[in-house]
Amino acid sequence: MQPKLIIHGGAGDTPDSKGGIANARRSLYQVLEQVYPLLLAGKSAQEAVVHACALLEDDPRFNAGTGSVLQSDGQIRMSASLMNGSSQSFSGVINVSRVKNPIYLAQFLQTAIDRVLSDYGAVELARELQVPVYNPLTDERLQEWVEERHSNFTKKMAGVLGTIGAVALDRDGNLCAGTSTGGRGFEKIGRVSDSATPAGNYATSIAAVSCTGVGEHILDEGLAVRIVVRVTDGMDLPSAIAKTFAEAQARQRDFGAIAIARDGAIGWGKTSSVLFAAYHNGQVMGDTLES
Repeated sequence: MQPKLIIHGGAGDTPDSKGGIANARRSLYQVLEQVYPLLLAGKSAQEAVVHACALLEDDPRFNAGTGSVLQSDGQIRMSASLMNGSSQSFSGVINVSRVKNPIYLAQFLQTAIDRVLSDYGAVELARELQVPVYNPLTDERLQEWVEERHSNFTKKMAGVLGTIGAVALDRDGNLCAGTSTGGRGFEKIGRVSDSATPAGNYATSIAAVSCTGVGEHILDEGLAVRIVVRVTDGMDLPSAIAKTFAEAQARQRDFGAIAIARDGAIGWGKTSSVLFAAYHNGQVMGDTLES
C-alpha cells in the first residue's frame, strides 16, 4: 500500500487569517516534508498522525497548542482527539490547560480504560505523566482578546478558525485521524468543541476524517461520522464528501473536512471560503488553498 497523508490548519473567510496563501502553504508543506518520510519508512498511521498534529500544535499560525485562542475569561483551554481506524478506538482530552501538545495526552489514552478525559481529569493525567507545565499563549492571541474585551465580546468567535488535524494511511493499509484545537475563542467557560468527539474526528478500517470550522455546526451534522458511514455503506469517498457538503451548504454550515479511504483515495470538502489543507498522495504534494 502506498502511504497517503493529508493535514489541515483550519478553515476561514480569507487566506489572510493565516498570513496569506504563501505563508500557510509553507507551514503545511513543512509538516508534510517531515511526516511523510516516516510513513515511507514503515511508521504506523497513528505515529504519523500524532507527529503531524504535534508539529501543527507547535506552529503559532494555527489555533491549537501554541497560539490557541483565549476563552471569555482570558484562559486557554484546548481539546484534542485521536482515533485509530484498525482498532476503532477513540481517545481524547477536553478543555485541558498548560500543556504544549494535547495530542500526546490523547495518544496515551488510546490504551487506557478511561479514554476521554475533561479539564480536571486531563490536568491530573498530565501530572501523572510528568508533562512539563507550558503556557501556549502568544502576544497576538492576547492582544486579540484584549481588543475584544473592550467591546464586551460582541464577536461570536475569534477571527481565526485554525483547528488542526491529520489523516494518514500507512503501508499496511491502516488508517488514523487526529484533531486538535484551542476552541472557538471568547466562548463561555466549559464550552466543548467538536474536536474531541466523533463528530469532528473519526476513523475506521474503511475511512478516516478530521474536521475544522464552527464546532457547533460540525456537531449538528455529525460530520466525520456521516462521511465515514456513507463510505462504509458503499459510496466512494468523493461522492460521500460531495453529498455531505451539499446537505451542509443547504443548512448554511461553516466548516471543512479532510479524509482518506482505505483504497487510498484522498478527499476534502468545505463550506467556508478557504480550507487550509495540504496532502501527499504518494507522488507529489498538493494543497487546497486556491481551490
